[in-house]
Amino acid sequence: MSFYVRENFSMANTYTQLHNQLVFAVKNREALIDKSWKDGLHRYMTSVFQKQGHKMLQINSMPDHIHIFGGFRPHLSVSAIVQHLKTESSKWIKKEGLCKRKFEWQEGFGAFSYSRSHIDRVVRYIMNQEQHHKKKSFLDEYRRFLKSFEIEYDELYIFKEPV
Repeated sequence: MSFYVRENFSMANTYTQLHNQLVFAVKNREALIDKSWKDGLHRYMTSVFQKQGHKMLQINSMPDHIHIFGGFRPHLSVSAIVQHLKTESSKWIKKEGLCKRKFEWQEGFGAFSYSRSHIDRVVRYIMNQEQHHKKKSFLDEYRRFLKSFEIEYDELYIFKEPV
């Protein structure tokens, strides 16, 4: 399930293997992603992601946040990729009339990189989000990511408990 890319756009002989997990939340961590349309959201976000040339390895969401794991091409920054995913998926949710309230993604995101040897483990982890969150809250999970990846953070800017 590995993802290797030989770029054919102005960077001759450029080869990459970039596996990243993205994590971002619904604005105010509201539980707005409904089970009745979350699979459609995953399919739509996968198509947006893959149209940019990236390869989706796994996607799953909880009512208040989403995990995306993929093979990334280096032609766009991670911030640009996340912004595009958030914008396009918010438009799609609105256009399809899926959410009775205004749907927005919260500012910010987490991005965590993995080696090829971790792909299967990360895919399983994301697939099993429902079971995982029976034991651990989103905020506990997110802080664990930040600590295990040795990312300095300010508690003031960490995702908040839902209002």
